[in-house]
Amino acid sequence: MDLQSNKNVIDEIDQRIIEALQQDGRRPFTKIAADLGISEASVRQRVSHLINTHVMQIVAVTNPVKLGFSMASMIGIRVSGERLLEAAAEIAAFDEVIYLILCTGRFDLLAEVVCRDNDHFLNFLTEKLYKVPGVQLAESYTYLRVCKDTCTPVGISLFGATFNRSE
Repeated sequence: MDLQSNKNVIDEIDQRIIEALQQDGRRPFTKIAADLGISEASVRQRVSHLINTHVMQIVAVTNPVKLGFSMASMIGIRVSGERLLEAAAEIAAFDEVIYLILCTGRFDLLAEVVCRDNDHFLNFLTEKLYKVPGVQLAESYTYLRVCKDTCTPVGISLFGATFNRSE
């Protein structure tokens, strides 16, 4: 997510379409149109515009546990300054890393990692992450339970309502 990019202006209809698709990304445009009192063509055109302007994307969200990845961890990583971007690119290429951000604060990077088990995680740390030139420190926080997951990096709150995926 590029926080410096221009904001796209969306109206209440766009917002309600986004909400409907966050609840069910396969919901037919005919049902969305009926709920909103607009034509299916209007919904289709608005969704296309929202996708083309990168306001939203429609993707399949997998459940890592169902795919055999029963261990998840957030890792705070400190990297030497001159290697920050190169290290980030190398770490981002690892299959186990599903989310990576450059950040301020105690760490330079935060990586969300999924592994099959503790042995896989240990192998990831010792054979991949710790071997990236510039990595100085990695502090891992193993997930015990996910208490909230909206599948969006930013919750949307406009027009007096908050729009997040239903649990």
